[in-house]
Amino acid sequence: MKLADARAALREARHVAVLTGAGVSAESGIPTFRDAQTGHWARFRPEDLASPGAYFRDPALVWEWYAGRYRDVTRAQPNGGHALLTQLEREKGDGFFLATQNVDGLHTRAGSGAAGGQLVELHGNLTTARCEVCDWTADLPAPDHFTPPPSCPDCGGRMRPNVVWFGEDLPETALAAAATAFAGADVALIIGTSGVVYPAAGLAAEALRRGAVAIEVNPVETNISWQMTFAVRDVASRGLAALLGQEP
Repeated sequence: MKLADARAALREARHVAVLTGAGVSAESGIPTFRDAQTGHWARFRPEDLASPGAYFRDPALVWEWYAGRYRDVTRAQPNGGHALLTQLEREKGDGFFLATQNVDGLHTRAGSGAAGGQLVELHGNLTTARCEVCDWTADLPAPDHFTPPPSCPDCGGRMRPNVVWFGEDLPETALAAAATAFAGADVALIIGTSGVVYPAAGLAAEALRRGAVAIEVNPVETNISWQMTFAVRDVASRGLAALLGQEP
């Protein structure tokens, strides 16, 4: 397949399913989880900061880590890649589905999920917290007014970061919606993800098995590149612009 063919497939597709990873947010200056472990945090293993066991042992330490990341993502702005996905959603309407592994909320801030299609956050969202007692989810206060841990506005219980930690399952409803969307897609776009973390990394294979065209946008080869129908070797914003025929 050539770029012109990929453009035509995307243009003609009635159902488009998208999976995004950290590469989409990198252009907004948001580091990956491990890249953010600098300075004081470099001495910790990921499991020391993002697991149920770590939270049980030292909830204050875990909240300190996530409060810092929350401040970082609220300062960041959606980039051209986020904007182009919102544009594609407007074009495809309810035939558009976006599943993201990112927890920064930038897709929502760019308008995804509000332009006719559907957005699911497979790994949760840093800008919200979830009650340990009643499971209520609420937005965090503005960073300048946030002192962790937050209390549940419904029952008063302590709240935890609303993200999926190591050893936890993805939310069933979000994962089921993603599986259904990719199984019914004409085109699957896999953008800025390494293809290492399952079950999300298996969504492209399911789309391909059902006859879809699978297009990867990533500056480097990934663990699932060999499966793809076509690949654009560029960052998310430029790769999507190429696919949508909007090169500068």
